[in-house]
Amino acid sequence: MTVDVLVTVITGVLVVIGVLGTIFPILPGSILVIAGLLLWAIVIGGPIGWTVFGLGLLLCGVGMTASTLLTGKRLKGRQIPNRSILIGAVVGVIGAFVIPVVGLFVGFIVGLFGSEWYRLREPRQAWDASVVAMKSVGLGMLIEFSCAGLAVACWTVGIFLYF
Repeated sequence: MTVDVLVTVITGVLVVIGVLGTIFPILPGSILVIAGLLLWAIVIGGPIGWTVFGLGLLLCGVGMTASTLLTGKRLKGRQIPNRSILIGAVVGVIGAFVIPVVGLFVGFIVGLFGSEWYRLREPRQAWDASVVAMKSVGLGMLIEFSCAGLAVACWTVGIFLYF
């Protein structure tokens, strides 16, 4: 097995884990996709390697930026503090170990709602705020996932062009 093939396989593992990381916040996400594409570009080199890296970097950067800006704007519009999202994420990580498969999502919802209920002291308002926060975070994840997926698609085209 040549170095090119080995690095392509390693890059494949990194980008798959990275794309999954845009949905499951336990994993690094777009940063891992960028790191995998950089590794591939360094080893493969030439116009194909660096073009794929440049396009992937641009797409992942757009995804991360759009995710952050859109999520932040909607949360600030409803005056939902970052603390609630952080508590939701921490309880989500705990939930991932307690409840297999769906624990991350259930834990996030429970942590977010609990934090908002404590902050607002009204369950109905807390639920409404939690729904807005979940939609915002979900939209951000969807955008980042799509952009990371497009970066991986560019890499796939690069593989066919290179080999």
